[in-house]
Amino acid sequence: MNPSPWWTPDRHADRRPALIQRGRIKAATRAWFEERGFTEVECGALAVSPGNEAHLHAFKTEAIETGGARRTLYLHTSPEFAAKKLLAAGETRIFDFARVFRNRERGPSHAPEFTMLEWYRANEDYDSVIADCVALVRLAAETTGAAQFEHRGRVCDPRAEAERLTVADAFTHHAGIDLPATLNETGEGQRDILATKARRGGFDVADNDNWADIFSKILVARVEPKLGIGQPTILCEYPRCEAALARASARDPRVAERFELYVCGVELANGFGELTDPIEQRARFESEMAEKQRIYGERYPIDEDFLAALAHMPPASGVALGFDRLVMLATGSRKIGDVLWTPAP
Repeated sequence: MNPSPWWTPDRHADRRPALIQRGRIKAATRAWFEERGFTEVECGALAVSPGNEAHLHAFKTEAIETGGARRTLYLHTSPEFAAKKLLAAGETRIFDFARVFRNRERGPSHAPEFTMLEWYRANEDYDSVIADCVALVRLAAETTGAAQFEHRGRVCDPRAEAERLTVADAFTHHAGIDLPATLNETGEGQRDILATKARRGGFDVADNDNWADIFSKILVARVEPKLGIGQPTILCEYPRCEAALARASARDPRVAERFELYVCGVELANGFGELTDPIEQRARFESEMAEKQRIYGERYPIDEDFLAALAHMPPASGVALGFDRLVMLATGSRKIGDVLWTPAP
């Protein structure tokens, strides 16, 4: 039996308490940023490029100019490119409750349209935004009065001191795999070495699985379910080949200044010490789009304006946090759709 539509009075009445709490968490979060000198911005949703990661899927549209000329645009998957242009323009502390859109994503913790809370600190390292993440989890709990977060049988104390765990240590502890042994001196993955270790660990590895595919399988199956249990977990120092838009670590060039925040086994946030080298960023984009072409038969354009701005951007750190997921955990809701005022059709 299919559930009744979200707009039916009885179902809306059931959902409404969590939706009211959503507004309170948003107001408290906005006040938290403003008290620390952040400026709220509103990045436009239309973009030349929706992002250049192989497994990121966008909604495509067409702009028709007054004279009839047509050009392809996309709904952004993140406000990141636009926000970094604002940093290049001179902004120093910004945040955005951005409506973002991702295709091929729908489930208990995914929605094709959702709210991403994204913020940046110019001239501050990524330890500062890690501290922000922990503080915002506590703030959400204080706002709803939740003594603990519980999701799918996993429990976390949102007020507990966060565990900080490197990706290498997480793979050792939770999967029994020596991940650094699969990286070369620059942090590039050695596919056959990881494939051998994964097969010994009981994973099925296809002949066309590359290093990133195998890494993802292990992360999702063995590592992520163990994170954020009892206390929030900061998973940090991702291999450089998984750096996305993060800069390499000054301590170890094989890893990047990238972290993710987990609570109750749920990924809440993804943050970087931001890469500001347009040459390296272009190379990463081109590599990712070549992989996207191989797997999905398509690629997205590179935002040349973004790369131009990157050369003028100050050193910075930034985070993208799934606001709906945070509300879901703080209100004890079962799924993302329960905390969206009007879920996507």
